[in-house]
Amino acid sequence: MSDSVVVGLDIGGTSTRATVLTLTGQRVGTGRAGGGNPTSHGAERAAAELLTALREALADVDPTRAAAGTIGLAGAGRLLADPAGRAAFDQAWHDAGLRCPYEVHGDALVAYASGTAAPDGTILIAGTGAITAQVHELRLDRIADGHGWLLGDAGSGFWLGREAVRRLLADLDAGRGLGALTTTVLTEILGSADIAARPRDTVDATIQAVTRRPPIELARLAPLVVDAATHGDPVATELITDAAGHLTESVSRIRPAGAVTPIVLGGGLLTADTPLAAAVRAKIARHWPDAPLRTAGDGAAAAAWLAARGLPEVTDPAALHARLFPTP
Repeated sequence: MSDSVVVGLDIGGTSTRATVLTLTGQRVGTGRAGGGNPTSHGAERAAAELLTALREALADVDPTRAAAGTIGLAGAGRLLADPAGRAAFDQAWHDAGLRCPYEVHGDALVAYASGTAAPDGTILIAGTGAITAQVHELRLDRIADGHGWLLGDAGSGFWLGREAVRRLLADLDAGRGLGALTTTVLTEILGSADIAARPRDTVDATIQAVTRRPPIELARLAPLVVDAATHGDPVATELITDAAGHLTESVSRIRPAGAVTPIVLGGGLLTADTPLAAAVRAKIARHWPDAPLRTAGDGAAAAAWLAARGLPEVTDPAALHARLFPTP
């Protein structure tokens, strides 16, 4: 086996992670930097974070050993269609000392590859947003949802946060007493659970506090829903059930009934031990009882594996994947 290495990056809105692997699966370098999504931060800042993560990962590795690289990125198509953005990434790659080619793939494909080496299957991601994709020959094929907070992302962290606020406002409108979840949400938004003598004043204050901030920040309320559901709050439990239904329905839009290819669950709401993850797993098991169900893992390592699998020296990509992501 040659002394070549491969480089993988998993770039998100809040962090950029890089991994350098030998072709036998040994991790020889890792790096981390701030959010590097060019859609969120602009191409120049994104490229700067990319370079920071690469330099840290390559600190003890000769970058000329790299034979290939892969970058996983939300909105990869937009980067590929933007000559200035791609030029900024090319420059960062070169400034890190890398002379090998690299490919850019959507983060959904990288998440899928972190859960299975199977060429065909499905990835369902629920974090701040939500998206489902069919994978064919390790390329993204059909996609469902991922429509953004205004038009879709049903069952996502944003959706849970928005629905929790809507339940709070409905209770205040009706003069109902608040439960555990709605009390916590009110406190989070206004800093107090006190309700004005005229409840409409509290409604107006809540609406003003929410609308003064970017809409996507409603996703910060999702952990409150998850925690309340864990402790049996009926409103939170209902929201979790509804979210699981939305997420499973998005899978059913593009995945044939009776399919037996793997389904990978990704995103913080589905990879952690949460009531939503449990509810989604149960629904998926009822719809596709013979499909292996996997959990997404290290995205940067998966990106590096995608880079390695195309090299002639890697004769058994599945075995390499098994070394990187051993089955518990």
